[in-house]
Amino acid sequence: MGTKIVIVDDHQLFREGVKRILDFEDSFEVVAEGNDGSEALSLYEQYLPDVMLMDINMPAINGIDATQQLIEKYPTAKVIILSIHDDENYVTHALKTGATGYLLKEMDADALINAVKVVAEGGSYLHPKVTHNLVKEFRRLSMQEGGAGVQTIARVEIRRPLHLLTRRECEVLQLLADGKSNRAIGDALFISEKTVKNHVSNILQKMNVNDRTQAVVVAIKNGWVEVK
Repeated sequence: MGTKIVIVDDHQLFREGVKRILDFEDSFEVVAEGNDGSEALSLYEQYLPDVMLMDINMPAINGIDATQQLIEKYPTAKVIILSIHDDENYVTHALKTGATGYLLKEMDADALINAVKVVAEGGSYLHPKVTHNLVKEFRRLSMQEGGAGVQTIARVEIRRPLHLLTRRECEVLQLLADGKSNRAIGDALFISEKTVKNHVSNILQKMNVNDRTQAVVVAIKNGWVEVK
């Protein structure tokens, strides 16, 4: 069985572009499209998609409200928010309503395809730039809540997890924390994007986490990466 996808976005050209990218994947099937958040619930009930891609800014009912209404009735529904906003307030609001993914509209094709695959399999996916902003906010709030003790810890020399990861994997993990995409990591380390994907997969497996965001959060808690 393929992954059934519904796209809800009021910009037809953008929606068509997203559909064109998804149609390249043999395992994906875009079963329906909508123009407004008010259609989200009915489209879900009619097609029961594995993943719903939802624009955040739409007339009548925006993507956040539509997601909240959908999750309240169908708690297992999987929604990826599409947005131009990388501010952590938008992201946390979207996640609180039940979205399991958040992509910036500046995403490349690989990020879109990967996000749909991860979310369809039960994981969560955040755009790398969004992940970096959330991590910085997490660190700031931790320092506020923990007081001087946390601030002292923050000044301790970063200790790479060489007991767990290879040196190259440590470099990749740091670049993940910096909010770099796979392509940007490859450019920085002079390796192919396929090699980066292999490194990321190994990191997730060794750290026993489901996605990049969890890996970065765990790395920060353990002092394995620097938050710039």
